[in-house]
Amino acid sequence: MTETTGSTATPESGNPEGADGAADATTPVNGEETLSRRDRKRANRSAGGDGKKSGKRAKKGVFARAALFYRQIIAELRKVVWPSRHDLMQYTSVVVVFVVVIMGVVASLDYGFSKLSLWIFG
Repeated sequence: MTETTGSTATPESGNPEGADGAADATTPVNGEETLSRRDRKRANRSAGGDGKKSGKRAKKGVFARAALFYRQIIAELRKVVWPSRHDLMQYTSVVVVFVVVIMGVVASLDYGFSKLSLWIFG
């Protein structure tokens, strides 16, 4: 089996030293204390950080967010593999035939239950 280079799906592939003896997120590096996300946030606030985001993650206006949303929609639609006309006609016919068959099954069950209820209750 081949392993994809740069994949982070497994801990071994994202860690060049392997699972044994490797530093993880909770192990201090170079004598520094590792803080949790909450502690880092508190330390940032106490150090003068006002908690507001800057740069790419800054809060944008409603029109900028709407424009970004529609640009992302268009980008995703470009990735879609659209079916050919022949495939589309084939898929449509399969769906129509399936719906007709299910309608027949439901109609026959309805007819049978109505006759059964008339026989039981008169």
